[in-house]
Amino acid sequence: MSTLYIDRKDIELRVTRGVLEFREPAGRLRSVPLAQLERVVLRGRAQLSTSVLGAITEAGAGVLVLSGRHNRQLAVCVGRPHNDVWRRIGQLDAFGDKEARVQWGQVLIAAKTKAQLRLLAKAIDRRPDKRRVLVRATAQLQSAYDRLATPAEPPEIGSTLGIEGSAARAYFSAYSTLFPPSLNFKGRRRRPPTDPVNACLSLGYTLLHFEAVIACHSAGLDPLLGLYHEPAYGRESLAADAIEPFRPHVDEWVWTLFRDRILKEQGFRKHDGAVLLGKTARQHFYERFAPLGVALRRLLRRQLATAARDFEKRGRATRPPTVGSGKGIQT
Repeated sequence: MSTLYIDRKDIELRVTRGVLEFREPAGRLRSVPLAQLERVVLRGRAQLSTSVLGAITEAGAGVLVLSGRHNRQLAVCVGRPHNDVWRRIGQLDAFGDKEARVQWGQVLIAAKTKAQLRLLAKAIDRRPDKRRVLVRATAQLQSAYDRLATPAEPPEIGSTLGIEGSAARAYFSAYSTLFPPSLNFKGRRRRPPTDPVNACLSLGYTLLHFEAVIACHSAGLDPLLGLYHEPAYGRESLAADAIEPFRPHVDEWVWTLFRDRILKEQGFRKHDGAVLLGKTARQHFYERFAPLGVALRRLLRRQLATAARDFEKRGRATRPPTVGSGKGIQT
């Protein structure tokens, strides 16, 4: 097992001799060795002590707490991060370097656009009835990708944002045609999700973002300090940066869920203007997200490990000559 999803009310968690136990209100006891866990996702009301959190994170697993209704991220608990401070210093130095920020954003959005193009190519093969709209969107995305890969003038963050925005509109206008009209999916709607597809996209992106936060910590980077996404209070901007190239993987997976009738309209419910996954739909969602999560985790680790090495080199290059070996400034 890699990720444990706990999505039942009033479950009590305990750790005994390296085993995570969870007891349901009816008395049923289940368990899993901590050594088998990389992630624990808690949704709704669960009872656990700080010692349980400590044991989970000490075993190397991260914990994500989701709200019981809208699947919003409430908290993330991780273990010890990588200890090389020069990576963080280099990350901060890169944030102050306009050229580095622009280049970082271009690479991320170009990679996302390329992944979106791959998804639309698969869609053209499977949905020849939608060929016209898919081909038109593909041409727009290809144009956006070309502008990112070979800019006609010195790029700016604002121009990258503009290209990303126009590409996203073209992409989602085509992507939305892959779903039956009964799902009422007309484009990306975040807060709140107004249809079953958006509900799944939001939850999928939340889980992907969680993986990015963990990968940032593991690589010794500050998840709050992004280079493409502007820093904002409480937002893990570097994690938001990191997931951009991998969003289309979630998009394709969500399409598969509905295309193969694993999820159906009847598995969702409405509450205060939001469409939410029902209990059975969430169970199917989590079961099938697990292998995708493993693949995305591997990609994020590789991506952020590479970035961390680059930041470390930058950080060490900025090292003042007066800094000694831990004994303070030499005079």
